[in-house]
Amino acid sequence: MHPFKVFAAVQDRRRHLLWEMTKRDLSSRYKGARLGMLWAVLLPLAMLGVYSYVFGVVFKSRWGAAGASDFPFPLVLFAGLIVFNFFAECVNRAPTLVSSSPNLVKKSVFPLEILPWMTVLTAGINSSISIAILLIGEWLWVGHVPLTAVLFPLMLLPVAFVALGVSWFLASLGVYVRDVAQLVGLGMTASLFFTPIFYPPTSVPEALRGFTAMNPLAAQVQSMRDVLLWGRLPGIAAFLTALLVGWGAAWMGWIWFSHTSDGFADVL
Repeated sequence: MHPFKVFAAVQDRRRHLLWEMTKRDLSSRYKGARLGMLWAVLLPLAMLGVYSYVFGVVFKSRWGAAGASDFPFPLVLFAGLIVFNFFAECVNRAPTLVSSSPNLVKKSVFPLEILPWMTVLTAGINSSISIAILLIGEWLWVGHVPLTAVLFPLMLLPVAFVALGVSWFLASLGVYVRDVAQLVGLGMTASLFFTPIFYPPTSVPEALRGFTAMNPLAAQVQSMRDVLLWGRLPGIAAFLTALLVGWGAAWMGWIWFSHTSDGFADVL
């Protein structure tokens, strides 16, 4: 099925199923906890508090990029982590999405392809909560929030497409190769430090900046900081390129998933 048709199917015939699974996915995380869904707000709030203390009070860190050296480092760090955590949440869960649900595989009428959509939506909701907390912190700390902050969903869109494509690929591969989950965890830990989250891109040695530019998260981390913190609009050409790359990744991931899903029932 053409990826555009998959998207249309999610939006039309399977929208209700996807939303119900997303709500169940969110609620299952905090099932049995006394505070329930309130943890979705408390956890990122606690993260921002820890970053503020460690980097703002203890280390007195400053962002070394031009024009932003006086901006509170914890907010800069948190903005970058929101993008990375969105991607990491989807990718880390992907290898076991199908393999952990053999009962769904045996239901021939169940659309397995919506499982990665579910993780992307769940991660998107969690990221939106974190962004709301960031903006409140920015208002209290800096005294204003730029109007460009309303563009944050557009900055997450290319990342969402890449996450969707990678999730389709890993969800399928994880059925046949169970070691994938361990490798993905290692890879995402490495990616955290290879992505300019704790340091500005200008800190990377010039000889290695080409590798940083190949990181699909690097540009979107910077774009998110631009719209949330510094009131700058990302370049149209750069955004459209990121969107095209993301859509290409989603396309390839879907092709892999659709060509390998026939064997799921035999393996599980």
